[in-house]
Order: sequence, then C-alpha cells, then structure tokens
Amino acid sequence: MSVSLKLKDLSEKEVLLSSGHRMCAGCGAAIVVKMVLLAIDKPVVVCSPTGCLEVTTCISDYTSWKTPWIHSAFENAAATMSGVETMYRALKKKGRIDKEITFVVFAGDGGTYDIGFQSLSGAMERGHDMLYVCYDNNAYMNTGIQRSSATPFGAATTTTPAGSAIPGKMQHRKNIAMIMAAHDIPYVAQAAPSHYKDLMRKIQKAAAVKGPKFLNILSPCNRGWRSRIDDAITLSRLAVETCTWPLFEIENGETTITYKPKKKKPVEDFLKPQGRFAHFNKPENEWLLKKIQQKVDREWDNLIRAESAKGFYN
Repeated sequence: MSVSLKLKDLSEKEVLLSSGHRMCAGCGAAIVVKMVLLAIDKPVVVCSPTGCLEVTTCISDYTSWKTPWIHSAFENAAATMSGVETMYRALKKKGRIDKEITFVVFAGDGGTYDIGFQSLSGAMERGHDMLYVCYDNNAYMNTGIQRSSATPFGAATTTTPAGSAIPGKMQHRKNIAMIMAAHDIPYVAQAAPSHYKDLMRKIQKAAAVKGPKFLNILSPCNRGWRSRIDDAITLSRLAVETCTWPLFEIENGETTITYKPKKKKPVEDFLKPQGRFAHFNKPENEWLLKKIQQKVDREWDNLIRAESAKGFYN
C-alpha cells in the first residue's frame, strides 16, 4: 500500500494533545502521541489504560485530550475499545451514525506486553477494527521503574537492581511485534520517533486498513533510562542505527524492513548514554554487553531472512 505523506499539510493540522500536561520534560510518549494523531485524517476515539500517559493527561477536571478519550483499567484497554468499536458498527448498521471513525489505543509496555496482553490478544484474534499503539519505554515507569517483559537484558530497574546479587535484568525483551504478527492480523509495525516520516507513514497505512492493527513505538524515558532530558530523539536514533530497535512492517504476513542503516553501529553506542546500563562498564560485566550484542545481531539476521522469504519469524 502506497501512502503519500505531505509534511506541509501535517504542519497545518491541529495538535490533538494539548500542552500543559504533566508528562516529564523530554518524555518520548508525548512526542509519539502527537505524531500518531497528526497522521490520522479521520475523527479519532482514544482509549488509554492506567500508565504514564493516562495519569499525566487527565487529572481531576482537566484533560489534554482534544478527542473523545476513555480511561480503562490497566488490563483491559483492548477489551474496552473492542466494545466501543462493536457499538459503533451496530449504530452504523442501524443508520444512527455515518461518520468514519478511527479507534486508537495508546498503552505503555506494562499494559501491553504484560498486564493487558490477554485482552490485547483477544481483540486481535476477534478481528476488531482498531489501531493499538504501544508507547514502549521499557519498564513500568509510572509506578517506580519496575522491570517489565519489555525491559532489555541487563538493564537496572528498581526490581532488577544491578549489584552483587544480579547485574540487572537477566531476561531478554519479549518480541511483542512478532507475537502480534502471529495473530495473523493485517498490519504490524515497529517505529521510532527519530524517524518521524517512517512512523507517520506507518500510522497512515494502519489507519487505512480494515481490521486489527498493532504498532510498537519506542518511547525513551529519561527518568527510567537515566539519560539527559533532551536525548529522546538522539537515543531513539541510536536504537535504530544499532538495530536494537529495527524499523519494519508486516503487511498480511509479509515482512519489509523500512530502514537499513548504511553502517550498523555497535549496541554499546545506544547503551552508553543511559545510566541503567552504567554497570556494563565494569570489567566483570563485559559478558553482558557481548550477550546483548549477540541477541541484537541474531534478531537482525532473522528479520533480514524473513524479508527475503516474504514471511515473518518467531
């Protein structure tokens, strides 16, 4: 599917997430949400489960959302939107509504990979016409930087502190995009805010497809990553250039890598600016860097093979 992205037109559109929210300075989630909403042309209904985005954009009588917005529990955003989308189809069938509406879920990795996975999997399997966007900041940042199954191998969090007992998290990140692709849904993609044209094209593609769509978008968190507050885009770009966060899409089961670095950078370039990986610099922890590099290389090679085979890997 070919999509034309006219940046001039996008620059003239209203930003549907207003300023004045309580997100941290430099938060990647705010950047991601603004990009996603700008790329969609139709009226939008949004649902967010409990998480950083929810608690910072709707406090008491105040909201930053210029769209209809629903707060759901941590575990059931996809189920909530399934009900809304089903009601919409019923009303449309009865002739009581004629608008074309895009239904979007914005959820963090805790509400996607872990607590909300059951309802997400069910909604995808049932085929609801919705776009599910995970803003992936690699941990439960809202409740104190606890590890999630999106947390990278070796990262220090409050529940996997790097010390004499363990050198950070000892499990690799779950590959949620490939898990969603295994649901045989029409469109799955991975994106990053540093590559905004790629991200927004993917959103426009997804919005044009009928049925369930899933996007996993990197959302740097300076508080949890222990990085500079102005490093969100820089770190996002380094994640892509090191292939720690490859950019790809899977349309009807066929994989396309949407960005290939001219020269793949070592994973260390992405990890070094982040305090959560500071313990990698100790001589006794050199094996951590080697292991995470091997994992990144293996997944990148698998992705290239999947593209060549016009399929996807799991």
